[in-house]
Amino acid sequence: MKRVAAVDCGTNSIRLLVADVDPATGALKELDRRMQIVRLGQDVDRTGRLAPEALERTFAACREYAAVIKGLGAERVRFVATSASRDAENRADFVRGVVDILGVEPEVITGDQEAEFSFNGATKELTGRPDLPRPFLVVDIGGGSTEFVLGDGSVRAARSVDVGCVRMTERHLVHNGGISDPPSAAQIAAIKADIAKALDHAEEAVPLAEAATLVGLAGSVTTVAAIALGLGHYDSEAIHHSRIPLAKVREITDRLLTATHAERAAIPVMHPGRVDVIGAGALVLLAIMERTGAEEVVVSEHDILDGIAWSIAD
Repeated sequence: MKRVAAVDCGTNSIRLLVADVDPATGALKELDRRMQIVRLGQDVDRTGRLAPEALERTFAACREYAAVIKGLGAERVRFVATSASRDAENRADFVRGVVDILGVEPEVITGDQEAEFSFNGATKELTGRPDLPRPFLVVDIGGGSTEFVLGDGSVRAARSVDVGCVRMTERHLVHNGGISDPPSAAQIAAIKADIAKALDHAEEAVPLAEAATLVGLAGSVTTVAAIALGLGHYDSEAIHHSRIPLAKVREITDRLLTATHAERAAIPVMHPGRVDVIGAGALVLLAIMERTGAEEVVVSEHDILDGIAWSIAD
């Protein structure tokens, strides 16, 4: 067994997994998994730069994670950075800060690499299940981008597109410095149009219609699942491998898009950092299900973090 630490720094959140991994048996024993909403991608779509306050929030989380990694004695650390830091002019400031705190340089990976990690992390446990036909289409709905990966044991096709819950919210729902609450029909239509274009782009590389099982990853998907399950608190075990029907996703998306900030914040499973962006994230999930013809989405709590951990061990 190898003790490894994987860090995934996205547009909206930064997450840590410390695990014991055995490449010979395919076993992964989770020791610590945590997440913080840091909004690293705050205003990147508009300014092209990482905001100083966003960098400081991210570095504060890195300091906490460094203490956890040291305390658990992880042998190797891999830090993967995604959409926001790919796009930013001042990404050198981000890299320097992470190296100073964690002692490793963040790898600003491509969308295709991100997709492969997500696929491996999400499907390792699903491969032998007869009730889940293959190929799998794994969709990782992040803050700034969404990854699509089609595969059956290995990746057949992958593409990353620039739609995510934060990017769509900041592009279409910010008005006079605040978030539209609730959004107008015109704003929702504009988000749907952007998502449709992104799905067209994804289909140029990934035959979405060939998917036999849709697997959904990341906070927008798990939050919709938690609401669908009627949970009184966020329960990863209940959410992991839950199967949410299309009709339920449509119902919840409509509810989120017509709710006020206060009503969304009052949902028991809602993380405070997702209150303003969950509507756009749910729209992305719904559009994917409608485009692919999926009658349900299989929700996975194992995702890019687990894929990164496997990559270290391998």
